[in-house]
Amino acid sequence: MRAFLESVRIALGALWVNKLRSVLTLIGVIIGVTTIIAIVSMINGMNAYVANQISGLGATTFIIDQYGMVTSEEQWWNVFKRKKITIDDMKAVADNCPDCAEVGGRMFTTRTIKRGSQYLDDVYIVGATANFVDIVKQEIERGHFLTDDDYLHRRNVAFIGYDVVDNLFPGLDPVGKEIKIDGRQYTIIGHGTREGSTLGQSNDNYVFIPLTTFEKQFGSRRSLDLFVKAASFEIMDETQDQVRLVLRARRGVKYHEEDNFGIMTAADFMSMWETFSSGAAMVMVGISSISLVVGGIVIMNIMLVSVTERTREVGIRKAVGARRKNIMFQFLAEAVTLSLVGGGIGVALGFIIGIILTAQIGVPAGVALWSVFLGLGVSTVVGTFFGVYPAVKAARLDPIEALRRE
Repeated sequence: MRAFLESVRIALGALWVNKLRSVLTLIGVIIGVTTIIAIVSMINGMNAYVANQISGLGATTFIIDQYGMVTSEEQWWNVFKRKKITIDDMKAVADNCPDCAEVGGRMFTTRTIKRGSQYLDDVYIVGATANFVDIVKQEIERGHFLTDDDYLHRRNVAFIGYDVVDNLFPGLDPVGKEIKIDGRQYTIIGHGTREGSTLGQSNDNYVFIPLTTFEKQFGSRRSLDLFVKAASFEIMDETQDQVRLVLRARRGVKYHEEDNFGIMTAADFMSMWETFSSGAAMVMVGISSISLVVGGIVIMNIMLVSVTERTREVGIRKAVGARRKNIMFQFLAEAVTLSLVGGGIGVALGFIIGIILTAQIGVPAGVALWSVFLGLGVSTVVGTFFGVYPAVKAARLDPIEALRRE
């Protein structure tokens, strides 16, 4: 232990004496570890955000749409030809699915909305059923959501997001006031809580109107997204089977043919995201590993220079009884110390960058303790691997030849 601490002290002293060389030596390791920690922090933050968003769907809720999970261009062209899901399909499911606790639906488009001379572009206009708020996570801050009467009578009422409040009703209570969507007037009945933005995309840029009103104004060309909530988690599979049978019968799907619609659960969405995020993380970590390899090679070269500079020191140590393993251990410990210093700086920078980036894209910071050990562990492995050759070379120096070296 004493020998190790002495080697660490020598390595830190060499770093301090040769500051510029030390920075140039460690920059590869610092960049590599910083990148890894920043990526891990961002992926953890994104995973937490996506999990939280998907949790709003609920463990007993699933979605039926025209396309399902599309993972290739060929698959997209196949599902693009499918028949659209209609409000009549939704009504049939509600009437013939005994295990369905709630059956709702939505359609959406983007439009410019106005209030007098003020306007807001690219707002998501969502036509929804009144029970949509009971199926998915939709917080209400003021007023109320759409009602069954609004749906049945195709009323021109709107439940808005905070982007609409901030831009068209700054400092005002919007409830009871009116906005125009494509020239048609809507009365505001409530608004949601502020949700912020993610990846630069606002989560508050929406207007909910009754699905029947949406169809009356924008037509029925769009396919409906059908939301179904099972009575309990234990009968999720049975509920999906009941919905599948109703839709297959209505859409004329033969017994040997595949479904011409997609069924997706929260678990499906999470699995798809994890596959994507883990693949992206592996690619980014692979790229950052190049910096680590370069950093390791630089450390090896600097340690070889150090062996040359300290040849006489090695000869003196061997002359007074130091063994090969002592010399090898000293130089290996110095290489690991160099790499650990770079790794520590990289961990600190990675945390800072990760926190800044997650704050910028609007997801929670995903800094985890295990990523500290990951960064330090990676730098230790780099220092050990690339420090072996210089250490062995120093240990094999002939003491007589070493003492002759000026």
